[in-house]
Amino acid sequence: MNETYVMVWIVALVVLILVELLTMGLTTIWFAGGSLVGLILALIGAPLWAQIIAALVVSIILLLTTRPIAVKYFNKDRERTNAESLIGHIAIVMADIDNLHGVGLVNVGGMEWSAKSYDDEVTIPSGSVVEILSISGVKLIVKPSVDHNQET
Repeated sequence: MNETYVMVWIVALVVLILVELLTMGLTTIWFAGGSLVGLILALIGAPLWAQIIAALVVSIILLLTTRPIAVKYFNKDRERTNAESLIGHIAIVMADIDNLHGVGLVNVGGMEWSAKSYDDEVTIPSGSVVEILSISGVKLIVKPSVDHNQET
């Protein structure tokens, strides 16, 4: 009976590693680690319930403790999309930004974007210089750029 469990753990381990190699999404590697522990327990003759519980516990521990670190290091060279690359840049307000009335337009890098103020209470007049804080849907979320508005 234990040979069957050993084979099941080997198949699970191989399948999970292959899926990880094909997707490179850091999604199944943690469960492959759990499968390895299940395999080891099957080889030493542990009962099935202990194999399953140990595999689940190890998988969860690996997922929670190492995934954030791995994602940070594996994704450090990831290219930001065009929209993401706008965050932190400055833009010129082309039409008053007023969240209450749902209007606002900025020009950044020669392209016009709809814009919202970071604060519903703050309206930003046309001609102001703003800093892009984030993107919500197709609208840039902006705040007045103190450094650039004092110079003008």
